[in-house]
Formats: sequence, C-alpha cells, structure tokens
Amino acid sequence: MDFLSGEIFYIDKPLGWTSFDAVKRLRSAMLRRLKPYGVKRLKVGHAGTLDPLASGVMIVVTGRSTKLIEELQAGVKEYIATIALGATTPSYDLETTIDATYPTDHITLPLVVETLKRFQGAIEQIPPAFSAIKVDGRRAYNMARKGHTPQLKPKTLVIDEIELLSFSPTELRIRVVCSKGTYIRALARDIGEALGSGGHLTALQRTRVGTVDLAHCLSIDAAVEAIEQAPLTFLDDTLN
Repeated sequence: MDFLSGEIFYIDKPLGWTSFDAVKRLRSAMLRRLKPYGVKRLKVGHAGTLDPLASGVMIVVTGRSTKLIEELQAGVKEYIATIALGATTPSYDLETTIDATYPTDHITLPLVVETLKRFQGAIEQIPPAFSAIKVDGRRAYNMARKGHTPQLKPKTLVIDEIELLSFSPTELRIRVVCSKGTYIRALARDIGEALGSGGHLTALQRTRVGTVDLAHCLSIDAAVEAIEQAPLTFLDDTLN
C-alpha cells in the first residue's frame, strides 16, 4: 500500500461511530506504519458523511487520492431506512426525544404506496435543522441545539427509486436510491407529514455509494488489520 500517493478504502461504518471516528481510526493505523519513515502527517478524508445513528458504506481516501472525494461522493446512494409513524422529533431521528404524537389509525397500505410515489423523481427538500449546513457562518446543528431555528432553504434533489419493503400503520421500512445531498431524516419527516401522521427515522443503513456496495466493504477492524499487515510501497518522490 502507498498511503501517501493514495489509497481508497471501502468501510462498513459501525452504528454509533461518527464518520470522523472512522477516519481517525484508520489514519492512526496508517501513521503507525509510516512512523519509521519519519512521516508525521497524512491527509485522510471520506466521501459522504454518515450520521452516528447510521451504518453502512463509507469511502475513505488517503494522500493524493483525496482529490477524488468530489467525484466519489457524486455517485448515487442507496439506503435502507426504518421510519416510525405517529410521532416526530426535532432532529427527525432518535438523536432527540419525541415532541409530538399523532394518530395512525387511518394509515393503510394503499395510502402508503400512493404517498411514496409522490417522492420519486425530482423533489424539493428542506434540510434538517440538526445538520452541518452553515447558516450565516454557523453550523445549523449548533444553532438548533441552543434552541434557535436556522432558516434553511429548500434544495432540489432526485429520488431515483423508493421501494416499500415492509409496512405497518406505525412503521415503514423502505429502500431509497437518491442523489448526493439527500437527507433521509428529512425524507422521513416529509413522508410522515404527507401521511398525516408525523414520522421520524429510527434506523438507517447506507447499502451503496455509486458502484460500491456492502459486499465490497471491510469492517473497521479488518481495514486496520490490512493497514497493519500490507506491504508498503512508495513512489520515488513520495518522501521528498
């Protein structure tokens, strides 16, 4: 491996880890390998953030390959999402507690099927207040956690596919194929609103980024083991 010239790792990010946690763990393992060569810094990044409450495909890039981040994260994403109906939370997921409840007796399978069709294709989506988007130079989530309501503008995005995997009046499980920049938490909010029941995300797994799916991915431990054991190679000018 040549971490300085650039490597690409496909990781199955664990539930509860931030994307930064995963990058930090891999970077630390690489720097331990490079320490005998006098390397103290290494550029490592990722193509597409996953929230701590989400798991699944994450692409980690190193060295000169970090130039590919924009290209890599531009690919379509696929997710498996579980949406609880009948209640909302300020963050649209389990990061915050339920702030309102609604009836679900009116929710039927035909209603759900017809409602989901409205979310396929080009749609407008307002990002979550609990997101990393900057508003007047401040992160929206910092404002939201202090009780302020950041004014976020709707974004146009594309939902290529939305498939109902399981149904009950209080919970949906869906598969979503979508463009870069889609917030599945916000999609859960909007589906709940459209059903007249409210909704929030209770589980999320990213199963594909571009052509990379879970079958291509290593666990964090397996990636660290590969980093620790793989032969190192360097271009002639790498350490100059």
